[in-house]
Amino acid sequence: MAQKKKLNIKKAIKKPGALTASAKRAGAVKKDGTIKKSWISKMAKKKGKIGQRARFAKTLAKLRKKK
Repeated sequence: MAQKKKLNIKKAIKKPGALTASAKRAGAVKKDGTIKKSWISKMAKKKGKIGQRARFAKTLAKLRKKK
């Protein structure tokens, strides 16, 4: 049987902090430094880089919950 390919998350994140910077400009960062989930969901529906980054953030959140 073939071995399961392991994901390299570090390589997948091209520009760390880019989504947080966009969220700060939009005023969607909470006092504890996290981004509001409602804002991420709204941005995930958009086209372009901001939408792509928001969708990826949602995917990473799902991976974190499994542990």
